[in-house]
Amino acid sequence: MSTAGDLIADGRLQDNLAISARRAGLGLAIGTVLGTVLALVAGLSRWGEAILDGPIQIKRAIPALALLPLLVLWFGIGEQMKVITITLGVFVPVYIHTHNGLRTIDSRYVELGESLRLRRAAFIRRIVLPGALPGFLLGMRFAVVGAWLSLVVVEQINSTSGIGYMMELAREYGQTDVIIVGLVLYGLLGLLSDGAVRLAQRRALSWRRTLAD
Repeated sequence: MSTAGDLIADGRLQDNLAISARRAGLGLAIGTVLGTVLALVAGLSRWGEAILDGPIQIKRAIPALALLPLLVLWFGIGEQMKVITITLGVFVPVYIHTHNGLRTIDSRYVELGESLRLRRAAFIRRIVLPGALPGFLLGMRFAVVGAWLSLVVVEQINSTSGIGYMMELAREYGQTDVIIVGLVLYGLLGLLSDGAVRLAQRRALSWRRTLAD
């Protein structure tokens, strides 16, 4: 606790935390949008699924961190590489679970939409998106964890800021207490992020609990 207090007192913890949160948030936002859009394209079109699903399943089998050597070679060691790595760790779980949610929409709702002759936009808004929401939110739980896991690694590759950089610098000077503070902070960030998604999940899907009762 004294170490954390010292880091807060001199401003290092807040500054590095803000930088780490910005990186994780940017990668999470881009990855979420990318995964959702690709899932919709693949889920609503046979051609889309034929073109997209195979390559993404291959990417699923390759950990994002295994691509680090290529990403460093292509994009260097700056912010762009870090955000892209986080994005790759995020978009796959969002895609997988949203796509699965689309494929498991109750056929009765689809038939209802067809019988009401809903236009394409209305069909997507009233049938597709609500039906895919449970899968999307489940994917987000994996995505937020993936964002922080990716951040842990990329921030220790020639970074000059962030929680990972603070921990790497502490390793060089043998400051075990600072490393522990960083690990605890990463754990708390992951827990709070997952808790936020779970809260959104409970509120967005409250109708399911009501029907279940």
